[in-house]
Amino acid sequence: IKGITMKNYISLIEYIIENTDMNIALIPHVIWEDNNDDRLPSKELYEKFKNTNRVVLIEDDNCEVLKGYISRCRFFIGARTHATIAAYSSGVPTLVVGYSIKAKGIAKDIFGTYENYVIPVQSLENSDDLINSFTWIYENEDKIKNHLTTFMPTYKKRGLEAKKEIEELII
Repeated sequence: IKGITMKNYISLIEYIIENTDMNIALIPHVIWEDNNDDRLPSKELYEKFKNTNRVVLIEDDNCEVLKGYISRCRFFIGARTHATIAAYSSGVPTLVVGYSIKAKGIAKDIFGTYENYVIPVQSLENSDDLINSFTWIYENEDKIKNHLTTFMPTYKKRGLEAKKEIEELII
């Protein structure tokens, strides 16, 4: 993460530390050697804020363990599709820092819109853009949780039904 994106993450962490009593867990999700390793920016952010005693760095682990961490979060802010799906499916209000059209499509499937749920990384222009998006998620926490609680069971069921139909086509 470089430039304005990293500045936004730094500003957001500062905002959360200064304005809430929440702690922050940095949870890496993609670990690839080709310069696509979430541990690197996570460690950089952790080093910057470790003295606050409110930021923890989660080690890489299997997807079940990482989903366990994500499911215990009050909010989730993430850029990785599988991590945000883990949050949605656990009923955690989620802000997606979207890199792809998939992020918008998933949010639109779940909420009927991606507005306020996805902030395209390409649209980050000011260091407080992520704070503004997080504030909306924070202010609508109960509404989002209620929606996820009622919507996700049916959404998951539809996904399993689609899987079954695809398997029948292949066999």
